Amino acid sequence: MLKIINVCAARPNFQKIAPLMRAYKKYKDIKPILVHTGQHYDANMSDTFFKELNIPKPKYNLGVGSGSHAEQTARTMIEFEKVCIAEKPNLVVVVGDVNATIACALVACKLHIKVAHVEAGLRSWNRDMPEEINRILTDSISDYLFVSEDSGIVNLSKEGVPSHKVHYVGNVMIDTLLYMWPKIKADGTYRKMGLKPDEYVILTLHRPSNVDSKETLKRILSTLNQIQKRKKIIWPIHPRTKKNIETFGLKNELNKMTNIIITEPLGYIEFMNLVRGSSFVMTDSGGIQEETTYLKKPCITMRGETERPSTVAAGFNLLVGNDNRKVMKAVDSILRKKANGYIPKFWDGGTAERIVKILHKEYKRENL
Repeated sequence: MLKIINVCAARPNFQKIAPLMRAYKKYKDIKPILVHTGQHYDANMSDTFFKELNIPKPKYNLGVGSGSHAEQTARTMIEFEKVCIAEKPNLVVVVGDVNATIACALVACKLHIKVAHVEAGLRSWNRDMPEEINRILTDSISDYLFVSEDSGIVNLSKEGVPSHKVHYVGNVMIDTLLYMWPKIKADGTYRKMGLKPDEYVILTLHRPSNVDSKETLKRILSTLNQIQKRKKIIWPIHPRTKKNIETFGLKNELNKMTNIIITEPLGYIEFMNLVRGSSFVMTDSGGIQEETTYLKKPCITMRGETERPSTVAAGFNLLVGNDNRKVMKAVDSILRKKANGYIPKFWDGGTAERIVKILHKEYKRENL
């Protein structure tokens, strides 16, 4: 029996774990165990995602919570080690680039348990991002590296990762998007909000580089003020961003904008329904860049770099940072002409099945 512990932590992990849990069901000799580290800013939103995406209830919830990078990583390692010792799995699967990703990979490696990293090889080349450190370190100790785009193959090769460890399988985020698409289409969120297709913009903003400096956040709010005069903005606001706006005394800057709607964080179906009906998306998130690319929806990424360059190459993602002039130039470009491009290789809804097939084949080969 192939016993696999699957780790999920923060919000972006849920869309990546869900299709894997479905794919395991096709194999009678695979026993998947789900571990939720509890690394999430909102427990209620965590529960919502599990329910929406049909993810089974985790066998373990480590209750790690928030804290500094060191605190979060250390607590995860301590609690996850107990799970590994109790369960004695053949393999630990980690996804993405959150603190739990490296924490659980490191625990497994030191216990001589094989590690599979889903979404391996992505690089922003900005080591000021904690996620970049997590990505690099996790890849360096993983036994199976599942790659979502061309750049991952190139990056891992340059870093000296043996080619037999690397598997180009595609994007599990797109598996979830396609699986959930009927519900996303049927959801009435944007119509319930009185919105019409293409008349509004979706915004997400949470990166420290954008929201942890008063000067930077004030400049971004000024840019948003210009945009909301042309398009209504729907902003599901991140708790970190909301807190900083209040702390920095910028609430008046926001309140004077009459064509912007602030909402609490939304569930996956609600949010993707809003994305579907939007004119374009503005974000500093990683996964949204991929989802908008598949939907051929223009995306303005307010970062100086991206670990997902395929989204830029595909033609739907404009990488502009938080400079007012560059953002407005991108807005003008999107409103002036229709975006054209392509969908990257293997972004077809079959990624999780490819991953599980490889893991099962390797297990059978090693245990003949």
